Amino acid sequence: MKFAVIRFPGSNCDRDLYNAAIKSGAEADYVDYRETSLDNYDGVLIPGGFSFGDYLRSGAMASVAPVTAAIKKLADEGRPVLGICNGFQILTEIGLLPGALIHNDSHTFISRNESLKIVNNQTAFTDQYEHNENVIFPIAHGEGHYYCSDETYEILVKNNQIVLTYNNNPNGSRNDIAGIVNEAGNVCGMMPHPERALETLLGSEDGYRIFDSIAKWGDK
Repeated sequence: MKFAVIRFPGSNCDRDLYNAAIKSGAEADYVDYRETSLDNYDGVLIPGGFSFGDYLRSGAMASVAPVTAAIKKLADEGRPVLGICNGFQILTEIGLLPGALIHNDSHTFISRNESLKIVNNQTAFTDQYEHNENVIFPIAHGEGHYYCSDETYEILVKNNQIVLTYNNNPNGSRNDIAGIVNEAGNVCGMMPHPERALETLLGSEDGYRIFDSIAKWGDK
């Protein structure tokens, strides 16, 4: 598997995602937001940070970047797309995932390790975890409150699209939602940072299995 790690102005977790991909045995390249083709890649990783400074809604300006059409094309072909933190925000803005990310209820930036639960291990992103397994991933966001309508929430539940929830909701996200997938199961967005949880030395190695799993995507 070869992944494109998308770099927007203001991305700051691109190196972490690149290293996570390489550690899992995959190949990866940094890809500039002005690129218009991702035909040479098997999947896309969209890092956290502050794309275009988040001067409008987080991820809104990134949604009209030249690379966006190529990301959508790759997703439509069934290839894996993973967006983390600001990357999750971008995926909702470009319509690959439902809902939106809004300000934390506390209206403060939160940065700490967080206890989460894998509530759906039947996806190609989470199939190396046990159902309802507790994990520790760091969070670092000011706009991490996942919001959606009642109708959208019912669809998420019906289709088993909620993959990750907070054990102690830090931001007010609806029903503790921390990560979801699209209906096809090949696009995943999450606010916590599994790419910062690859080594016990860093506080947790629970995030590694996310990347090990998608590195084996072509074998599934």
